Amino acid sequence: MPDDRQPPTWPPPGLDVSKPTIARAYDALLGGGNNFAADRELANYACDHIPGLRESALENRKVLVRGIRHLAGEAGIDQFVDLGSGLPTAQNTHEVARALNPRARVAYVDIDPLVHLQGRAILAGDDDTTVVTADVREPETVLRHPDVTRLIDFDRPAALMLVGMLHYLSPEIAGPVVAAYRDALAPGSHLFITSLVDTGLPAQRELARITRETLEEGWARTPDEIERYFGDFQLVEPGVVYTALWRPDGPVDPGDLTPGERLGMAGIARKKR
Repeated sequence: MPDDRQPPTWPPPGLDVSKPTIARAYDALLGGGNNFAADRELANYACDHIPGLRESALENRKVLVRGIRHLAGEAGIDQFVDLGSGLPTAQNTHEVARALNPRARVAYVDIDPLVHLQGRAILAGDDDTTVVTADVREPETVLRHPDVTRLIDFDRPAALMLVGMLHYLSPEIAGPVVAAYRDALAPGSHLFITSLVDTGLPAQRELARITRETLEEGWARTPDEIERYFGDFQLVEPGVVYTALWRPDGPVDPGDLTPGERLGMAGIARKKR
């Protein structure tokens, strides 16, 4: 339990803690406190089989921060929709964005009810941020949710984020789902994606297998496949690359990446005006 903003009854009534969830298992990988035994067991099991998995989870958070800095700074975006946002942790989307633009508005969306519970507690009194419980696989529901439309004006440029989320969308639905979100964005908007990648390394495919078997969802995609989800949006430099190579804060040798740095890729693209 990381702080006193959690409810007095823990776990919350009606919350099934016997099975792991994506958000809570990811929280366990990051060393957070909003998880339960089943989530930690999954995280530890995956780490035992996938070299560098915890490092990869941390890299995904780092690239999220760098991506938001680009969006809120250089790209001038002041409204964000964070799909599959996961549980609150250090340097959340609204915190990073507001360091550059204090007026930034953020809508967090996640299917896990614990995300809503924790987010509401942390964001109490923040009228420019909301947490919505919804299924990312249902774009019409998400895009028309009153809490989302209260904050996000889709007639203006916005950033839509699928950070660590694309690999949980099955091949049958991922294309139409991401396309629906792209179509809803105004010209000048940006799409931010990070995903488990398949470049032929056994660890990448093993991670996809483990997530499918334990969470029923998990697909590694080739760099070309990830790039296709950006549609006709224009990729910003350096394109779709390993997360550690997407505008790193310091020097990174592309020929000497660790196993954890080879598990995921990231990219941001802009909708043409």
